[in-house]
Amino acid sequence: MTDRYNIGIDIGSTTLKVVVLDASGQVVHKVYRRHKTDFNETLLQELIKVRSLFQREGSIRFTIGVTGSAGMGVAERTGIPFVQEVISSIRVVQERHSDARVLIDLGGEDAKIVFFDEGRQPDIRMNGSCSGGTGSFIDQMADLMNISLEQLADEALEYNRVLPVASRCGVFAKTDVQNLLSRNIPRPDIAMSVLHAVALQSITTLARGREINSTTLCLGGPLTFIPALRQAFVEILGIDASKLILPENSEYFPAMGVAMEQAEGETFDD
Repeated sequence: MTDRYNIGIDIGSTTLKVVVLDASGQVVHKVYRRHKTDFNETLLQELIKVRSLFQREGSIRFTIGVTGSAGMGVAERTGIPFVQEVISSIRVVQERHSDARVLIDLGGEDAKIVFFDEGRQPDIRMNGSCSGGTGSFIDQMADLMNISLEQLADEALEYNRVLPVASRCGVFAKTDVQNLLSRNIPRPDIAMSVLHAVALQSITTLARGREINSTTLCLGGPLTFIPALRQAFVEILGIDASKLILPENSEYFPAMGVAMEQAEGETFDD
């Protein structure tokens, strides 16, 4: 009997995600790495690791697909099938989380909200070229505060009040944060104010009047690794925290979806 694995690759603006699914669609291997713009070498390292883990004697077949903002270039150079990342995520949501009515996905340099209405095609909303309301914006504000992203995430949970920060423009946001620092505002308050600005930017620019008050999935690195950011969404939306769900493998949905899309298998070396 032929063993089969499906490899999904998601190359975003800041991170590389690789997922391996077995024949039943279960995740048997996953990697999440910052590629520091050297995604070719990082990808090669991870594929060599996958080969060492799963290539055995016998008739093992693999499928492979790629997604993500930097994935298209890799697909064009290699011939690996490409699927747009939102479409990949929707595939996973519809197959494994059919009760979800909204998907919020914050990446390194983009943000997406998808509404699922019964009997209709998913309503996909994506931000433009501005990185406001994204992971890179949070990185920039952490650098300005001279703390790590992890520190910002932890300290935000200890906040007492939220102050205005303009997330729509990095220049204005920098001015706002510098002003808060000069006034000796407690760092937890500044950290949570930054996260509130990100959530507010995402909601106002992408929801555009549509209510978000039902089962909502949170995807992407920022929402996965920064609990205070999820809390900011709950507070701004005014919803019960139980409606905002962080699913298993939330940071891997695009990689999982593109792995699920592929049908034709070949040997790993091919």
